[in-house]
Amino acid sequence: MTNYRRAKFEGGYYFFTIITYDRRCFLTDENSRSCLRKAIDETRDKNNFDVIAFCLLPNHLHCVWKLPEGDNNYSLRWSKIKSRFTRLYLQSGGIEIIQSSSRIKKRERGIWQRRFWEHQIRDEKDLQRHVDYIHYNPLKHDLVERVEDWPWSTFHRYVQEYEKRKKNWADIKAECDKMNIQE
Repeated sequence: MTNYRRAKFEGGYYFFTIITYDRRCFLTDENSRSCLRKAIDETRDKNNFDVIAFCLLPNHLHCVWKLPEGDNNYSLRWSKIKSRFTRLYLQSGGIEIIQSSSRIKKRERGIWQRRFWEHQIRDEKDLQRHVDYIHYNPLKHDLVERVEDWPWSTFHRYVQEYEKRKKNWADIKAECDKMNIQE
């Protein structure tokens, strides 16, 4: 079995990218959003973490979490979220796609890509860059013409919290283009 190298700083900030199986576009559907919200809330109730930034796109999501001091088990949290979402989604009439024999052998459903991308946030500047990347992502994928037009993002919370501070999205785009993030 492959031994994946993961950052394991206790109580740290982490950036994540989670992708649907075969990049199928369904996450922004009303049913999917409801199931995902419930899965995240239930997991957060049992395994505390703070969502610092979040953006839901049709076939993937990006977020930054802050884990509690003394805790670094984000893999458990993502496993619970993906598992709970899958059960809720399929029970509510959601459809999965046919998966490979390898996935069937491992009892994996055709909803999520197997693993996820994670990055341990190094400092405040790194945190800000990743939050900006998350909020800029719908524009990057040509889903909207303005960041504020994408409804499934914490950008709106940031605007409220920081009294509608203006962003220079051209500068943020240039910074985001330099980042090596797998999608």
